[in-house]
Amino acid sequence: MTDTVPAFLNVAHSLSGKRWQARPYDERLAWGLAQGRGLPEIVGRVLAARGVTEEVCDGFLNPTLKALLPDPSRFKDMDAAAARIARAIQEGEPVAVFGDYDVDGATSAAVMRRFFRAVGADIRVYVPDRMMEGYGPNAPALLRLKAEGVRLVVTVDCGVSAFAALEAAAEAGLDVVVLDHHAAEPRLPPAVALVNPNRLDEDGTYRTLCAAGVTFLTIVAINRALRSAGFYQAQGRAEPNLLDWLDLVALGTVCDVVPLTGLNRALVAQGLKVMARRSNPGLAALADIAGVKDKPDAYHAGYVLGPRVNAGGRVGASDLGARLLSTDDPMEAMELAQKLEAHNAERRAVEQGVLEDALAKLDKHADELAELVFVAGEGWHPGVIGIVASRLKERYSRPACVIALEQGADGTVIGKASGRSVRGVDLGAAVIAARQEGLLLAGGGHRMAAGFTVAGDKMADLQAFLTGRVAEQVAAAPLVPTLELDGALSVGAANSGLVGTLDKLGPFGTGNAEPRFAITDARVVRADVVGANHVRCILQGNDGARLKAIAFRALDSDLGKALLMGRGSPFHVAGILRIDRWNGTEGVQLLIDDAAPAQTM
Repeated sequence: MTDTVPAFLNVAHSLSGKRWQARPYDERLAWGLAQGRGLPEIVGRVLAARGVTEEVCDGFLNPTLKALLPDPSRFKDMDAAAARIARAIQEGEPVAVFGDYDVDGATSAAVMRRFFRAVGADIRVYVPDRMMEGYGPNAPALLRLKAEGVRLVVTVDCGVSAFAALEAAAEAGLDVVVLDHHAAEPRLPPAVALVNPNRLDEDGTYRTLCAAGVTFLTIVAINRALRSAGFYQAQGRAEPNLLDWLDLVALGTVCDVVPLTGLNRALVAQGLKVMARRSNPGLAALADIAGVKDKPDAYHAGYVLGPRVNAGGRVGASDLGARLLSTDDPMEAMELAQKLEAHNAERRAVEQGVLEDALAKLDKHADELAELVFVAGEGWHPGVIGIVASRLKERYSRPACVIALEQGADGTVIGKASGRSVRGVDLGAAVIAARQEGLLLAGGGHRMAAGFTVAGDKMADLQAFLTGRVAEQVAAAPLVPTLELDGALSVGAANSGLVGTLDKLGPFGTGNAEPRFAITDARVVRADVVGANHVRCILQGNDGARLKAIAFRALDSDLGKALLMGRGSPFHVAGILRIDRWNGTEGVQLLIDDAAPAQTM
């Protein structure tokens, strides 16, 4: 972003140090969308800014799987994968699903296990220990499964870069089907089938699917194969309703931060409806413990339920999430949910310590901050470095890699790392290139997230290599902290009618950002501190209308201090509007992201 484009409301440097910019949109299209559907003009503007045209608008407002679900056979190796898994079910072979320890991996494993149980079979779930085994399939685990009688392993959310492990499995005679979505290389590891929309020989139409989406398409294909083979008729068994597991697919899709457009949008929209039925005992128990009382939406999936499912894998209980999501026993579900809640509290404390340590290291070299944030520390828990990388990405508005260093018995140092990227920078491709250059022991990922393992003596070379790759990508678009806004509203215009209409544009997430507006010329008439460090306030407009607002985790920031001290002063306040239900009443609340003094604009 350059200064040649005027800043929105002339806010070039807000209280959070950001430049405000208007989300670009086609004005004529916006008017057409609004008038044709009886919507407020600003809602038409929101739709147009997200690339919604007249042709796709009705489908966007009502996304259905009937319209958007592709034939699974369009994917390379899908028919071979479905045939091999269907044969295992028909012949009663011992099968294991090998998952990742994050939400996408846990939901994928749970969907596969629920399908197996629904057709009268079962499947063993194996999730590697994050600390002892690392990410993805490893040869010792696969060979151990083979020795215990497993004939087929299905990997979910991992496997596309596990060359050594899958070569060892193939030599041992263990069949492996890979279901993955991470970036692939021209050469693929040996497998009975490797289904991945990011294979280089795919056309890229569905490259944004997460593993849960790929897994769902796979069970559609397996179900069809079993039907064609006469399995259900011979068993006297009704076909399972695959749509019953869309709650898990929605959770995995939201938490893997893939774009909520096209098929992903339909999977999440329909999956949230299933989630509201509370038919999954594990999700129901987790929602109860987390205090989710409202109808679940993408926010609940991504920021309330997801982190709790993730917590076990982050602190050393890798399989808890998959077990919770696949159990049908309400008592077991509550017990597992309670364990995950405790692990989540532990995770938050560990995460805060690593974040503070990382910020202290970076502050010492603030003048040397390059296009890539690259920070390492001894004793950092590998389970929280991904979250810390996200925090640093948000703070510095640039890609961030966080490396947990560990010294072995022989004195050698190994770094396990997690990275998070920003729009316009393909971090996964940069990490794969680094691995191909011999700078990594292992590594992979996708555009917005990556992970890798690096030898201590390669750290400096790796930092230089990745920084150079990132610099090439941002050369034409400097990384300036910005806040995109969908328009400006008066305090009185931020009403429940508008928010209710905007809610129809959900689910919101990557690729369909929740609308953010600037409330103009608002005066803070009351402000106080709630919780640990949240700032709550009442905004009043020139017409006397009032609006409740809250800035989370803002007490020690310039934003929080300004809200607390600026009573009576006019501000432009940017944020997201939400329905606020409290004690049987319903109003509107602004979740504050940023603000700027209005009188200086």
